[in-house]
Amino acid sequence: MFNWKTIDTVLLDMDGTLLDLHFDNHFWLSLVPQELSRQRGLSEDEAQQLVVNAYEKVVGTLDWYCLDYWQEQLQLDIMGLHRTLVDRIQLRQDSMPFLAALAAAGKQRILVTNAHPKSLALKLEHTELATGLDAMISSHETGYPKEHPQFWLTIFEKFQLEPSRCLFIDDSEPILKAAKLAGVGHQLGIANPDSKKPVKVFQDFPAITDYHSLLKDLTQ
Repeated sequence: MFNWKTIDTVLLDMDGTLLDLHFDNHFWLSLVPQELSRQRGLSEDEAQQLVVNAYEKVVGTLDWYCLDYWQEQLQLDIMGLHRTLVDRIQLRQDSMPFLAALAAAGKQRILVTNAHPKSLALKLEHTELATGLDAMISSHETGYPKEHPQFWLTIFEKFQLEPSRCLFIDDSEPILKAAKLAGVGHQLGIANPDSKKPVKVFQDFPAITDYHSLLKDLTQ
């Protein structure tokens, strides 16, 4: 799939790419509406619609990913609710073997996530993910989400990257497109970000469902 000799650095998304997206989907699409319904005396349908409307207003912006923003908008203890679900924070079963193989092959491994720093810290606390990475950055540190060209320019400079020699892996096709437009040389989609949902079809990028499929080429 890739000529690994042309890749020095692998840029990796977190949620849905290294971690199972089931945690986030359950949190934002089930637990948050349930809590709003309970606290405000709304029907579940009304709470669901309120949440969907609020999400749609900021999709693709930094606020969409900002826990402080949602705490203020929804008047909920967002981090407190996160902690009630920590048993659902799970690494994909293929993530650590892949990260270990990248290290063995001499590839730099950088986590690039839109997750809010508080969410990132919670997930690092409850998984061994940090042991498989060389560096990490939340888009909140740059002031731009990964959908924005300036995010990429900032990380190229910060980590002294040669964009054409980077591979970026993400479960979002729009974000893969943003990386490509910014000059990242190689892109790869993850077609099964949520272990409880069907496999997604990617239109414009190669996609896999298991990192083990990359190991033979990577370790040669």
